[in-house]
Amino acid sequence: MTFANEILAWYERNKRDLPWRTTTNPYNIWLSEIMLQQTRVSQGLPYYQKFVENFPAVEDLAEASEEKVLKLWQGLGYYSRARNLHATAKMVAYEYDGQFPDTYKELLALKGVGDYTASAIASICFGRPEPVVDGNVYRVLSRYFGVDIPINSTEGVKYFKQLAREVMHLERIRDYNQGIMEFGAMQCVPQSPNCQVCPLSSSCKALKEGTVGSLPVKLKKTKVKTLYFNYLVPISKGGLTILEQRTDNGIWRNLWQFPLLESKKELELKELKVQLEASEHFSKALNVSRFDPMSIIHKLSHRHIHTVFWIIELNDISNGGIPFEKVEQYPVPVLIDEFLKRLKNSYFWPLNDSRL
Repeated sequence: MTFANEILAWYERNKRDLPWRTTTNPYNIWLSEIMLQQTRVSQGLPYYQKFVENFPAVEDLAEASEEKVLKLWQGLGYYSRARNLHATAKMVAYEYDGQFPDTYKELLALKGVGDYTASAIASICFGRPEPVVDGNVYRVLSRYFGVDIPINSTEGVKYFKQLAREVMHLERIRDYNQGIMEFGAMQCVPQSPNCQVCPLSSSCKALKEGTVGSLPVKLKKTKVKTLYFNYLVPISKGGLTILEQRTDNGIWRNLWQFPLLESKKELELKELKVQLEASEHFSKALNVSRFDPMSIIHKLSHRHIHTVFWIIELNDISNGGIPFEKVEQYPVPVLIDEFLKRLKNSYFWPLNDSRL
C-alpha cells in the first residue's frame, strides 16, 4: 500500500469527530484553519463554536465591531489573526458577494491567508489538488522520508512543499490532506510517538535509522527578549478604574489594558512610588500594594514578559474612569484577563467603600 493510501486508511479508522469536518463550507473551514494556527484543537474548539454561534455566516462577521471580534478571540493569542480574520470577512462579504474564491492563487490574496490555509481551503472545500504543509505534515514527512533539511529554512519550505505534492492522493485530496494533518497530530506526535502501532513503521526511514527524536530539524530561534511590565490598577472609593487602549502596531494592538509602566528591571515598591509621585493620576495614591508576591512570566514567541500588577488605591478618579465591573466587557490580553480572575478571589474583592 502506498504512503497516501496508508494515511487514508488510518484516517478512516481514527479521525476525530470535529464540527468543521461535517461541512465543506469555506467559511467554516477558513475559520477553523485560522483559529488552529499554532493552537491545539482542544483549545481552539470552544472559540470556533463561539464564533459560529455569534457569526453564523461571513457577512455576520464582516458586520461585527472589531471590539466584539477581539473580545470573543480573547485568550486565543496571536491577535493579528483576529484582525486579519475580520478584514478578510469584510473583503469576502463586500467584494466577493459573500463567496470565497475557489482557487489557491485567489485565496492566497486574502489577508491573513498564507500557503497552508489557501491549500487547505482549496482542497477541502473545492477539491483542488493542493498539498497542505503545516507543522504536523512537516513532522510526518521528515520522519517517514528521513529528511533533515531544516523545515524553517528557505530550502526546507520549498523541498517539503514539493515532496508533499509528489506523495499526495489526487483523487481523494480532501480526505488525504485532513488525514496527514490528523496523523501528525495524533500518531506521529512531537514527543515519544508510539511507533510500535504506527501503520507506516515498516517503511519509516527515521524509525529504521533511529532518528525519530531528532526530526524534523529547525534552525535556531530568534533570541528571546526579556521585558518588565508594571500594570497600575487604580481602584477608587467609588469603584472606578482606568483602562487604556493600545494603539501601537504590536500583537495587542487595539486591546485594552490598565496603565502600563515599563521598566528595565523588576521594580521594588519604593522605586515604583518615586515614579508615581510625578504621575497625573497616581500622585495622590492612598495606598500602593503589589498584588502577586512573585512576578508573572508571560511567554510569547520572542518575548518573555515579567509582569507585576500594582493595586493603586485612590480617593477618586476624575477623568476617564469606568466602573470596575464593566472591565470584563472590554477585550484585553489574556495576561490581564487572568489577573482579573485572581482579583475576584482576593482580599480586594468585592470593591466597595468599606474596603477602601
